[in-house]
Amino acid sequence: MARADTLARARKLDRPETAYLMRFPTADGTRDMELTWAELARDTDWVTARLREHGLAAGQRALLTASGFEGFWGHAVIGALGTLKVTYGIAEAMGWDHRRAAVFHRELAPHAVIGLSAQTLEGLAGAVDIGEMFRPTSVVLARPAAVPLLRAVGVSAALISAVGPALALECPERRGAHVNAAEWRVGERDGQLSVAAGEGRASPLPETPLGIAGRVVAGRCGCGSEDPRVLLAEAN
Repeated sequence: MARADTLARARKLDRPETAYLMRFPTADGTRDMELTWAELARDTDWVTARLREHGLAAGQRALLTASGFEGFWGHAVIGALGTLKVTYGIAEAMGWDHRRAAVFHRELAPHAVIGLSAQTLEGLAGAVDIGEMFRPTSVVLARPAAVPLLRAVGVSAALISAVGPALALECPERRGAHVNAAEWRVGERDGQLSVAAGEGRASPLPETPLGIAGRVVAGRCGCGSEDPRVLLAEAN
């Protein structure tokens, strides 16, 4: 049976509403939440809009560095790249896979690098000039610990980070990473971030301290978004 036929039949099968079981760290340990297919679709739509703001469009190429356990947001990013018709390659975000990241970056000449980690940068540092490698890349979305390393060598990196079960993604204004207000409520207390699930999420999540140092900025961003922004201490 051809692969297309197999996929067509698979689409007709019933499937459970749950897409992922998310496990994320909090100030008091770890917590689990369910992620439904409907929620994943909404998350993908939100990420698609954010990447479009960064200029990603059909025919471009991207490098995504992510780990399998990050599927709850990695899948949304992959879905967004597919919607935008952006060709992408994937490397592991751990330092031991830095060579794959280097090969993809060289061969793809990507418009965007998404999810760049400090571990990847540390692995690359012994073989390449990080500034020369990433300054020509139009869009660099990096994890908190990687952002100051990149900015120190002249790379205009924006922030992408998990905030508990939510994804924070900085817009081209680079004044904090937006969190989807339709799905999550982010707050701060004594310099520490918290998150709660919005009313539309299937798994309830009351206000939960995350043990992440940072603050929340409310109000309209220069990009026009009303979504709150998080400023992470680690990324500054």
